[in-house]
Amino acid sequence: MLQPAATYREVYDSFVWRIPDRYNIAIDVVDRHADKTPDAPALIYETPDGRIATYSFQDMKRLSNRCANLLAASGIEPGDRFAILLGQTPETALTHVACWKLGAISIPMFTLFGEEALEFRLSNSGAKGILTDRENYPKIAAIRDRLPDLKTIFLTDGPEVGARDFWRDMEAAADTFRPRDSRPDDPAFLSYTSGTTGSPKGALHAHRTMLGHMPGFDIAHGFYGFDGDLNWSPADWAWIAGLMDVLMPSWWHGKPVLAFRPQGRFDPEQAFHMIAKHKVRNSLLVPTMLKLMRQVPNPPKVDMRSVISGGEAVGVEILEWGRRQFGFDIAEGFGQTECNLVLSHVPTLMPPKIGSLGLPSPGHVGAIVDDDGTVLPAGETGNIAFRRPDPVMMLNYWNNPEATEQKYAGDWLITGDHGICDEDGYFWFVGRADDVITSSGYRIGPGEIEDCLLKHPAVALAAAIGVPDPDRTEIIKAFVVLAEGQPAGEDLENDLRAFVRGRLAKHEYPREIEFVTDLPTTATGKVMRRVLRQQELDRLL
Repeated sequence: MLQPAATYREVYDSFVWRIPDRYNIAIDVVDRHADKTPDAPALIYETPDGRIATYSFQDMKRLSNRCANLLAASGIEPGDRFAILLGQTPETALTHVACWKLGAISIPMFTLFGEEALEFRLSNSGAKGILTDRENYPKIAAIRDRLPDLKTIFLTDGPEVGARDFWRDMEAAADTFRPRDSRPDDPAFLSYTSGTTGSPKGALHAHRTMLGHMPGFDIAHGFYGFDGDLNWSPADWAWIAGLMDVLMPSWWHGKPVLAFRPQGRFDPEQAFHMIAKHKVRNSLLVPTMLKLMRQVPNPPKVDMRSVISGGEAVGVEILEWGRRQFGFDIAEGFGQTECNLVLSHVPTLMPPKIGSLGLPSPGHVGAIVDDDGTVLPAGETGNIAFRRPDPVMMLNYWNNPEATEQKYAGDWLITGDHGICDEDGYFWFVGRADDVITSSGYRIGPGEIEDCLLKHPAVALAAAIGVPDPDRTEIIKAFVVLAEGQPAGEDLENDLRAFVRGRLAKHEYPREIEFVTDLPTTATGKVMRRVLRQQELDRLL
């Protein structure tokens, strides 16, 4: 799709969208390659204990066909939602593809989610089935009675009471399947994204979003698809960054992906080891990962071709380290779950402006607009926005027409981030309009944390913000007003941390908690988080 050229302007000006009348992601990323180069490697899977298995595109075609037949036989129909609660595993990849072949809507789900986070997403989506494993099954079993739509549960590592053996049932399924003749605007997957108030929203994406991701992916990787390209990222496939910035676009090019994501926190020495061991040539590494990798003494030599980063500011120091370590400039990408990979900062193609978000990726039109959708002049602060129609944009928020309408100002999708555009067209980030916390590459909505804290009997009011942190960009801090008669103290702090961590996710609990007598609010009672953030910044001065 993207024509290589020497400069960004040549690439951008020559690009034209070509969206076919009929389009199915599964055919484009798996079956197309299985029919042409059946033995080409698609997935190299290393388990945490070091066992390695390689799957060809032909393997993935046959396995996804079996899975599609299994899902159909289990009552999953076109339009039904099917959740996938697994990490970077072959089952995760092939089940997404199987859902798309069937015409079902896949829902990527993060294994670190607790019961409440899972219950909301499964209930809100009306998921009819889920694929998970024994480790995560107890969370599903605990909430199953509150999920009337959830009819079928598969486990990848053997049956349990109330759950079926995925691989045993797969053996009985045929390995041929005719994929659904989908239209580009037919829904393909539902990815939940956190907001600042209320519950998370599900961004519903169409099959066309695959094509919409490709220009931003290709330009950031210096025109992907070279001989020897092999992609890996520690970013979990439950997030759009892992699924649509790593796995599927690599497969679109017919190139292999390394699957490896051990449990626990990111290990920079292990990351270097995996890159060297498997001869990884391309990667997505968020700034927090790069900061930790920079601290590794005497890292092994790695022969990489491209690294992209994003999710938060990379910074001059990390970019300079990356140039010394890898021998090239790290590229940066900007986007969000609803509208991904729409800005690119690629020093090899454009005059670099360190600290900027770069320029619109080919095919995408961006601007700084006011709340009414009027484009603002260079240097004036406003909303970072992108113009529709655009194939990478979501169809809508699932069952939330009001939020969908509020996402747009005229034909401009409002990202929720504030920024400026300079005279050369480069975008610069100014601040978040929606209070989303950026921690270790995750975008975390304070509303879900606050709602969880309020479920604790000791909590009367709560507010969550991000406070600066040198390693994680921000950490979560909660301000808590206690219920009458509840004593503050270290034991309660620890209890509240565990309470949130067990119900939401391990990256969403407040590392700092401050007990206060009241919270700053507007006349209508809305908590003013900006006041709390400013208080924290003042303390640092």
